[in-house]
Amino acid sequence: MRLFNHASYHFIEKRRTAYVISAIVILAGIAGMVFNVFAIGNWQNYGVDFTGGSLVQVHFEDDVTVQDVRSALGGVSGPEVTRFSGENEFVIRAQLSDATIDEVRTGIETQLTQAFGPTYEVSRTELVGPKIGSELQSKAALAILFSFVLTLIYLAIRFELRFGMAAVIATLHDILITLGFLAVFRVEIMLPTVAAILTIVGYSLNDTIVVFDRIRENLGKKGARKQDQAELVNRSINETLPRTVLTSGTTLAVLMALLILGPAVIRDFSLVLILGVVIGTYSSIFVASPALLEIEKRMRDRSKKKKLHKAADAVPV
Repeated sequence: MRLFNHASYHFIEKRRTAYVISAIVILAGIAGMVFNVFAIGNWQNYGVDFTGGSLVQVHFEDDVTVQDVRSALGGVSGPEVTRFSGENEFVIRAQLSDATIDEVRTGIETQLTQAFGPTYEVSRTELVGPKIGSELQSKAALAILFSFVLTLIYLAIRFELRFGMAAVIATLHDILITLGFLAVFRVEIMLPTVAAILTIVGYSLNDTIVVFDRIRENLGKKGARKQDQAELVNRSINETLPRTVLTSGTTLAVLMALLILGPAVIRDFSLVLILGVVIGTYSSIFVASPALLEIEKRMRDRSKKKKLHKAADAVPV
């Protein structure tokens, strides 16, 4: 099956509109981050993995809902409660306090016993210290930064430096929009969320490379350098559009199934990946390819200026 087999859309002509849309979304995300700093004391809604705290996993013998457990532990002001893999399996996350892990566990057990009686058992307790949480934040940021550097190096070797620069711009665009979405909607940042962000980097890069590979192939054809470069890039995007749509569509179908039918523990992970696939597809068409054109134009203009300066210096006075 080959959708958009003879596509001839004018993507490059719409690049300025895409720039405006991207700028508005990114600025909205940055505004959300700034607002969070004043509202919750941090630019993102970090979970226990990053801020430190205690985690208690409990299993109930009877049918119990998340709302029942949350109400027993103090409602909205109490610790966070999420359903785990089993039907009556729950994970309770409490923010770090002066209490020890044993005291936190005892307090939770007391509240649960008062509400449900001895119809449950605690299967796991963990404590994440503030130092470990801070280290995880730093390592997560370094992992994303490291992926940018490797992307630039790989594409500079595989293609040319300008391709690597354009790919990094597109990937940075995707990460900024994703982080802005997380900040605006205050999605809890846990380790699986960081894994989803790194997955987005890989997906966006893969989609961009497919388009770049076709651009390089078309540039290698006879007389291609004399053609209008914007038209050549636009044709390359249209030629890879069937593959882009099918890949993104099948990926989104699986992720939507995970979001709707999967357990609550992977909902945020699935949601971030869905957002990343949509943004990655958009950026490979409207950000990476136009960025490549802009970089090529600037490099060409700089080269012409150097030649003019050399010619002027060579003229005898």
